[in-house]
Amino acid sequence: MAWIMLLVAGLFEVVWAVAMKQSAGFTRLWPSLVTLVGMVISFVLLSAAMRSIPLGTAYTIWTGIGAVGAFVVGVTLLGEHLSVMRVVAAVLIVSGLVLMKLSAD
Repeated sequence: MAWIMLLVAGLFEVVWAVAMKQSAGFTRLWPSLVTLVGMVISFVLLSAAMRSIPLGTAYTIWTGIGAVGAFVVGVTLLGEHLSVMRVVAAVLIVSGLVLMKLSAD
């Protein structure tokens, strides 16, 4: 269950990061509210997952899901630049996440 909470926490990190981008520096109400609500949900789920997943593992996976998820959303929905170097970086992050998960007790 902790791993599911961590996964969902990471997905909410993507939600709040994208909403923050859409908030235009917190000048737009609804994206700003989505940012704040997404942050709270993400942090609560991360905190709950950390009850049984080691700190380093949980935090690394949470931020990795957020980083790669934000990259994918940026490229697919926001028209951000896609390059070989950025894809390689994302693959390296995912590889690190897999290794971190495999090393978790």
